[in-house]
Amino acid sequence: MATHTFVGSGIASLAGAVILIRDAAVEGKDITILEESHQTGGAFDAHGDAENGYFMSGSRMFEAKYLCTFDLLDSIPSATDPTMSVTQETNRAAAKWPWDAKVRLVSRDGSIPDAHTMGFTERDRIDLTKLIAEPESLLDDKRITDCFERHFFETNFWMEWCTLFAFESWHSAIEFRRYLRRFVHHFSTIDVQHDIYRTVYNQYDGIIAPIVTWLKARGVQFRYGVRVEDLGFASGSDAITVTSITTRGADGTAIIPVAPDDRVFVTNGSMTADKVFGSMTKAPGLNPSNHSGAWNLWEKLAQGRPAFGNPAAFNGNLAESSWISYTVTVKDPLFLQLMERFSGSAAGTGGLITFKDSSWLITISIYHQPFFPNQPESVAVWWGYGLFHDRPGDFVKKPMVECTGAEILEEVLGHLNFVAADQAAVVAASICIPCAMPYITSQFMMRKLGDRPKVVPDGSTNLAFLGQYAEQPDDVVFTVEYSVRCAMTAVYTLLKIDKTPPPVYKGLHSPKVIVDAIRTLHR
Repeated sequence: MATHTFVGSGIASLAGAVILIRDAAVEGKDITILEESHQTGGAFDAHGDAENGYFMSGSRMFEAKYLCTFDLLDSIPSATDPTMSVTQETNRAAAKWPWDAKVRLVSRDGSIPDAHTMGFTERDRIDLTKLIAEPESLLDDKRITDCFERHFFETNFWMEWCTLFAFESWHSAIEFRRYLRRFVHHFSTIDVQHDIYRTVYNQYDGIIAPIVTWLKARGVQFRYGVRVEDLGFASGSDAITVTSITTRGADGTAIIPVAPDDRVFVTNGSMTADKVFGSMTKAPGLNPSNHSGAWNLWEKLAQGRPAFGNPAAFNGNLAESSWISYTVTVKDPLFLQLMERFSGSAAGTGGLITFKDSSWLITISIYHQPFFPNQPESVAVWWGYGLFHDRPGDFVKKPMVECTGAEILEEVLGHLNFVAADQAAVVAASICIPCAMPYITSQFMMRKLGDRPKVVPDGSTNLAFLGQYAEQPDDVVFTVEYSVRCAMTAVYTLLKIDKTPPPVYKGLHSPKVIVDAIRTLHR
């Protein structure tokens, strides 16, 4: 019986395992997931407790056009109610806590500007329209700044778009163009953030945990603490056929034989590799070691194999691919009360709030509560990030990467302009845990065609690449949708299943979407 091995336990691998069982009739006992760490979920990490603080590296948003994601989650029972799927649960959460932002941007003095007006000049409109229409082949190795004049980056549109998706001006023009085209249907509501979803809990408990439960119930094997060092390939042929997997674990080095009919799925690269969590009294710092197995394996595989891509395009400039997030646990209702008064929105319904003049470009998100299954009723959790971690703060005169959780909290509260007594009370009741991520937007780095390998490289008989650094035309990285689409493509292609993933939604084919977008450009 053929075996199926996944390198890495992120959402792409987990989705691939589900699809093998669901769509290819593969038995769970013939699927193995090798994970270097001792936790499942990759970038979908969310852990902790009320006493010591909850913590996670990131927080993902969803929308109805994530057709692959919801196709997958239709098959997975909810962890809170097994009679419904995770898709049904997420749709119910979206209906219960719909986003309708009344405050999207905040000025330096604490005032709230008109975020509905985009602020474009005619030159900005022409440049934006030109980029949307530009063939992707003309944008190799171009930055966003190569496509716009300076004023564009001062508009409300850029401020709202870049903080919604975590773009920075030096990122790839290719990726920015893809986002503009993929999410053009959100142009008209970018200030109020309508139709953006979140799962009922954080994404680890809302998505990863129920998928893992489903897979384990079907006999899928999870092996933790196993680092994949290399793959062996058959020689004497133009075909790409994996013959062995070299691993290193607690018991030393081992070689797993791979037969011609076996399949190997590799997550190449990692957004959250080498992440470092800090504490209220310790700054996270930035880990530049690049010791992650996901990156090292890809680097080794790509040597002398152009079809396997170019990892250096993505992990070679930490200054441009890193930023800091932070998770705050609050043991007092005061902060949520103050935020509801400030924003006009109850927790979980107001979307993202960005302090547009802050040196760190701070954005915060106030979740619906509880955000963790074990979260006490008296405790709240919120999250935020700063895109410019190397600049001194406006209230704390240090770079964000050098700041403790307490100092980051001080900076955020300073921008909220709460009275001193309220700020002190919030700090006293809070635990802020920062997280430094050297590669968190590495998938947005300036690139050219071929820097990402195809999901199934030309000539491959049993190897596929998964995740954010495998090429999927038209779809956009830094989304769960991209990872799930990769998994579907890999399984259907390698197993020769007469099925394709749901198509990428293309709003530019809708006259209504186009008219709404044009109106937005002239607001």
